[in-house]
Amino acid sequence: MTHTYSQAARQAQDYYNSDDADRFYATLWGGTEDLHVGMFAAPDEPIERANRRTVEQMAALVDALGPELRVIDLGSGYGGTARFLARSYGAATICLNISERQNELNRRINHEQGLDHLIDVLDGSYEAIPLAEASVDLAWSQDAMLHSDNHQQILAEAYRVLKPGGRFIFTDPMQADDAPKEILAPIYARVDLKSLGSVSAYLQAAQTVGFRTSHFHDHSAHLATTYRRIYADLQARYAQLVSEVSPAYLDQMLTGLRHWYTGGEAGYLHWGIFDLTK
Repeated sequence: MTHTYSQAARQAQDYYNSDDADRFYATLWGGTEDLHVGMFAAPDEPIERANRRTVEQMAALVDALGPELRVIDLGSGYGGTARFLARSYGAATICLNISERQNELNRRINHEQGLDHLIDVLDGSYEAIPLAEASVDLAWSQDAMLHSDNHQQILAEAYRVLKPGGRFIFTDPMQADDAPKEILAPIYARVDLKSLGSVSAYLQAAQTVGFRTSHFHDHSAHLATTYRRIYADLQARYAQLVSEVSPAYLDQMLTGLRHWYTGGEAGYLHWGIFDLTK
């Protein structure tokens, strides 16, 4: 299957393939495991533990998760979720990710950990999933869909590849319906989009493409906590990181992180877990 990437997808591909982004995310945010919003039991909890709790909470929604289910992770990053599902449940998982650089490291880690027999890593976009109709039991995504300007297309693709009764469990940073666009403009610029998704927009799109049921579990407070913690971590480790990541990138990241956590604390940004059933 061939697909011409959208402008937003190409921008995300170039960004995550860059030296600075690769070194930053592999070193600071969640290492090579969990590059997403965490769920914190306490504000000072280790970021890695909070990030893994998000994966655990999402997995707990799927009663039948096990070796018999085929899973696809859309926008899989370095593949930490797939390795968790493989180790914990024996689940066969397809990682679909647009960054060839992240995918190369994902494959290497899977091989080193003896999990490559359970995990396939595909180069590609969630806007055109390279799988047949009704070929997976569970679709999964964590904080990746904001890099597209066509969320309904992603939902339609997830619906297409899911078997009847299949589930799509995902998270994504979103804007409140009444968020002032001028306040969020710096965030839009960071992801090269004119707006972010919203809870209501996702639920409406899910209904439009045909999902039978859709639920949203609101955990918005964790978004601001995550970005504030990453901001503080970057400040504390700036001198260490600057030997591997350019100062211009780190300074831009500090500015961006501040916009995210202040927007979250003001109530302009939302986050949580969507649970859709085909």
